[in-house]
Amino acid sequence: MSFRSSSVRDDLFGGLAAGVVALPLALAFGVASGLGPAAGLYGAIATGIFAAIFGGTPVQISGPTGPMTLVVASVVAENTLSSGQIQLPVIVGIFVMAGAFQVLLGVFRAGSYIRYVPYPVISGFMSGIGLIIIVQQIFPFLGMAAPASDPFRILSQLHQLHGNVHWGAVAVSGSAIAISHLLPRFTKAVPSSLVALVALTAVAWIFKLDAPVIGEIPSGLPSFVVPTFSLALVGAMTGPAIQLAFLGAIDSLLTSLVADNLTKTRHDSNRELVGQGIGNVVAGLFGGVPGSGATMRTVVNINAGGKSRLSGVFHGLFLAAVLLGGSGLVRYVPNAVLAGLLVVVGIGIIDYRGIGHMRKVPKADAFLMVLVLLLTVFAGLIVAVTAGLILASFVFMKKLSDLTEAQTALTPLRDEPWADEVDIPEEIRNCVFIKHIDGPLFFGVASQFIELSRQLASGKLLVLRMDRVSYMDQTGIYALQEALVSLKNAGLRVLIVGITVAHLDLLLKLQVVPNLVGEDDIFLNFTELKQKLPAIFAQVQAQASAATP
Repeated sequence: MSFRSSSVRDDLFGGLAAGVVALPLALAFGVASGLGPAAGLYGAIATGIFAAIFGGTPVQISGPTGPMTLVVASVVAENTLSSGQIQLPVIVGIFVMAGAFQVLLGVFRAGSYIRYVPYPVISGFMSGIGLIIIVQQIFPFLGMAAPASDPFRILSQLHQLHGNVHWGAVAVSGSAIAISHLLPRFTKAVPSSLVALVALTAVAWIFKLDAPVIGEIPSGLPSFVVPTFSLALVGAMTGPAIQLAFLGAIDSLLTSLVADNLTKTRHDSNRELVGQGIGNVVAGLFGGVPGSGATMRTVVNINAGGKSRLSGVFHGLFLAAVLLGGSGLVRYVPNAVLAGLLVVVGIGIIDYRGIGHMRKVPKADAFLMVLVLLLTVFAGLIVAVTAGLILASFVFMKKLSDLTEAQTALTPLRDEPWADEVDIPEEIRNCVFIKHIDGPLFFGVASQFIELSRQLASGKLLVLRMDRVSYMDQTGIYALQEALVSLKNAGLRVLIVGITVAHLDLLLKLQVVPNLVGEDDIFLNFTELKQKLPAIFAQVQAQASAATP
């Protein structure tokens, strides 16, 4: 890390800019989580500093985000007694477990797999989260406390709004949305969310508007919370911890990709997961809302000059200074202001590009996006992502299977020969069948591969060209084995050409060779086969003649 004065100055400006943007969002996410505005600040400070120091994306700003807060709110709701008492040690235990899982993901190098999450899954997932955030703010937007965090339950309670709307809160919420959207058209020197927070808080206080406020928040440093772990609770705690860990990992690594595009650098995905995990462990131990890489705050940091990990540290220190010296002013912030800002966040998360292209993309991709969106809203985040990934895998396998099968059709050697096959004598080409296997030999093509024996008559010669087999899995090898058994029983002779040494070793270990294909019928390349093909063809012809009565 460079500590030149110019670099430190750039990081200071970037960190302060990101901190100013993060302040109202941290308060809003803290309130939305159910743990209170101070918890949002605790989480932003801890993850902001520790993820910056230990993470793999130098310019990334971390803190509570919409998707993470959504899960946290569910965790808090499930661990709140009927009396309203929050079981904070259990909740903290879940947060610490989530951070530990993220560290393990980084240690086991799972970060590189983020690239394999298909776009329709990400699109539907993010749009679903955006809709949930918007639905969750309906009651706070109108000046009332939300009856639940689950969107379905919120929508089922809309009848409670009748006669209970606080119009002062509505004016504040609407103004917050308007400022957030309109101010950037005139100037971007000051974050619009901060302007909305300060200006509308002042207006609500001066004119005594009918808008409930945050109220007292703890000042000073947070207290250490001892997490609760027990065998009786581990089962119930593990599910939400895994959910937080994976959601935070995906959110952070997607933000890392954005940072890479802006800075023309390359992040370390696995180190980033370790850093995020450490940050969330620390945040949890002090009762803070766990977080992840925050795209908007990261972009603000980069645009303001942030270049190294110091920018994330400065961002966290700025928020700590607010907590230590400005908590008395934060108590006057109307909940409606934060609701308006969260509505803006929800609107921004929705993937309008993906939704707009639904009629233009393949139907399978459009269906997958809609399915993940609906599952995210009505079934939960983990269910949505899991189902999306499973369905996307099946769709991909089907497409790959169809493509491989189309490229590996069984034909007489005289039809569509490869370039090195055209000089084989015509009388041989007319009587020899060849199967060009172009692509992976995996479970997706196993059923078609086994059909080989049904397509050939007894006494024929079959050449399997495996020059372009890029991969063979266990199912593919067993399919090859079953096909060879059927071909052998049908009296066909099979020649294997171009198989790699690694794939041949697998066939030897599984006794496919020499039990089903003799070592004399395996050729490393087609040139070697061409030299011996006339003699082999003559042998097959002679055997066929001898077998004919």
